[in-house]
Amino acid sequence: MIASLQGKIELKTNKFAIINVGGVGYKVFCTISVLDKLVVDQEIKLFIHLYIRENMLDLYGFLTIEELEFFELLISISGIGPKAASSVLSVSSIKDLKASIASGQVNLLTKVSGIGKKIAERVILELRSKILVSGSDVRKLVSDDEAADALVSLGYSNYQANQALKQVPVKVKEIENRIKEALRILGQS
Repeated sequence: MIASLQGKIELKTNKFAIINVGGVGYKVFCTISVLDKLVVDQEIKLFIHLYIRENMLDLYGFLTIEELEFFELLISISGIGPKAASSVLSVSSIKDLKASIASGQVNLLTKVSGIGKKIAERVILELRSKILVSGSDVRKLVSDDEAADALVSLGYSNYQANQALKQVPVKVKEIENRIKEALRILGQS
């Protein structure tokens, strides 16, 4: 079983990276957030999930054990494969995903292509008891979810909206101010 890979990034696409480990190139599928942090010719260590199918072995790579464990929780649910699980992890942070699951909100999960309300409800039902979140995380998620929806309606992607909202200081509480601050951040990039 492959648990981790450490090597140099040879190639990076929008879905996977090729990591050279001792002269062997491994194709590793990654989330958008992981791929954003990878730099070609840079040394990196990724925690790996080896997904075995009838005629194929796929590697999925993560920067932290927490990401890997959450990915493995997601693929343990009927109807969620590794590509859907990677897409879920690309939509938002693990903290926000856990808060969404804990509060029973399906809208964050249903933003993922291929995950409808029925599968999102199954994810919440099966994972709610397996995750721990603080109450403040759940409250913050509600306003950030609405703010992200507003930013998406203005033409930004879910990923861009969530990345900008992560950078908004916690002291900015009201949704209107969070949206304004996120727009300012998006305007700088």
